Amino acid sequence: MSTKRALVTGGAGLIGSHVADLLTGEGWKVRVLDNLEPNTHRRGRPAWINEKVEFVEGDIRDRETITAALDKIDIVFHQAAYGGYMPEIAKYVHVNSLGTAQMLEVIREKNLPIQKIVVASSQAVYSEGASICPKHNLVFPPVRLIEQLRRGDWQVHCPICGAITKSVPTPENAPVGGETVYGLTKVDQEKLVLLWGKQVGVPTIALRYSCTYGPRQSIFNPYTGVIAIFCTRLLNNLPPVFYEDGEQTRDFSFVEDIARANLLAAETDKLDGLPVNVGSGHGTPIREVAEQLSVALKIDIAPETNGEFRPGEMRHLTSDTTCIRGAGYKPNVDLAAGIERYIDWIRTQSDIRDYFSEATDILRRKGIIHTAEKVAG
Repeated sequence: MSTKRALVTGGAGLIGSHVADLLTGEGWKVRVLDNLEPNTHRRGRPAWINEKVEFVEGDIRDRETITAALDKIDIVFHQAAYGGYMPEIAKYVHVNSLGTAQMLEVIREKNLPIQKIVVASSQAVYSEGASICPKHNLVFPPVRLIEQLRRGDWQVHCPICGAITKSVPTPENAPVGGETVYGLTKVDQEKLVLLWGKQVGVPTIALRYSCTYGPRQSIFNPYTGVIAIFCTRLLNNLPPVFYEDGEQTRDFSFVEDIARANLLAAETDKLDGLPVNVGSGHGTPIREVAEQLSVALKIDIAPETNGEFRPGEMRHLTSDTTCIRGAGYKPNVDLAAGIERYIDWIRTQSDIRDYFSEATDILRRKGIIHTAEKVAG
């Protein structure tokens, strides 16, 4: 077989750089396109970019740049996105939605021989995780209303009878909509790619990542990555800060596992045309994550709970990974081991500052963070 040629957009970032490393290790020729977004790459081009890749610094939104980057490419791993809880609405839409649409347009207009596209989607496409109601069994609750959150009621209630529900793994057929600007643009990305693939006959897959963490997660971006944020806070002798009550649950995936899911999606036809959850299949409370980090760092600082919340944020999300496991995927790194590996890495970084406090003030002023009038119970 001839050597496969891949384009990894966003290939300097957490996930993209690990995808590029994995591909080069498997003998692929890899081109990386990344604009080195300052929020993430405050010191410019990171040292971890693989010396075997062809690195192109450029913006996915620039038509000439993406056209050149797609030249002589077989498979695209589209990881580039603007992420987190940042307040720039237009930039989210421009980078994530328009950037993706333009890439697809170029491929079709130039009749490029792309064989497959794997696009990075997110668990943020769901409004809320699936739940079990005592009376109505499996339900898919809508996003919790801001009026409920202002009352300090953090629970997820049955949409039929109002009973408090119990979180269960969320399957791919759960309703999607996106209740944040970022989530909305991830819905755009996956729907654009999957629809385009069906129209033009090119296999496409949208991987809905759970919370991804690991070495290379930006220590500069205070708007995304709870493990990175908690670590930088603790290393600056500051307490982790919980939104709501810290009992929210998330499905955490180590970045090398996510990279392997991308390779699997490229090499199998079992996932073609589908949105596919990628996660551990286990939900972990945010409070427990803070405790594990505190123990691993040997820094004992009690977390702060201020009754603040972010409208549109889901309470619980654990990925139902039946589909991708059926294609042969199995995560290798559990949360405890992954945290140890992340801490080993972050200790090698210099000038680890707390950017969270300033960012939180900005989000409060822009109405992205709210404070409950009282806490229920």
